[in-house]
Amino acid sequence: MHTPIDTTLIYLLFAVIGVVLCRLLHLPALLGYLIVGIVLSQGGAFFEDHESTVAAVADFGVVLLMFVIGLEFNLPKLLKLKKMVFGFGMAQVLLIMSGVIVGHFLLLYGLQYLQLQWHLTWQGAVVLGAAMGMSSTAIVVKLMAERSEIESSRGRMVICALLFQDLAVVPLLVLIPALGHMNEGNV
Repeated sequence: MHTPIDTTLIYLLFAVIGVVLCRLLHLPALLGYLIVGIVLSQGGAFFEDHESTVAAVADFGVVLLMFVIGLEFNLPKLLKLKKMVFGFGMAQVLLIMSGVIVGHFLLLYGLQYLQLQWHLTWQGAVVLGAAMGMSSTAIVVKLMAERSEIESSRGRMVICALLFQDLAVVPLLVLIPALGHMNEGNV
């Protein structure tokens, strides 16, 4: 049985190996982290049986990730961008959600015309659109920082969209169960 510190050190060793291999292959370091995460999620039980230890390490990783993301943001600068956050960011999320919902209805009617079944409800299309409208702030910010693009005009627009997505997660997490209850009533 390993302690959380032992498990953390093993995970860090795998992460370092993954990053070094990706760097040797001239690939982004983030790809190494992702590959190691996939490998450890599938094969991590070989050296750690206790879910509580893995959960403790995962929680620690999330805290570190949030800390690193927080280092990238400058609050006064972000407050100046609030119009872009709520304008451009909201437009991006709503545009993607609307596109998915419209695509759902086009598929629904097209498949009905062909006498084929389409089992996705409009509530499912809203949830799918919301999921597709979200990005991983951690991954995008890390990639932009590696490319030194955060301070560019395009970088500021991307950061604004990411910030709105992070804010939109809360109402969407409230909306999803409500849509599920509406769907149960229709069945």
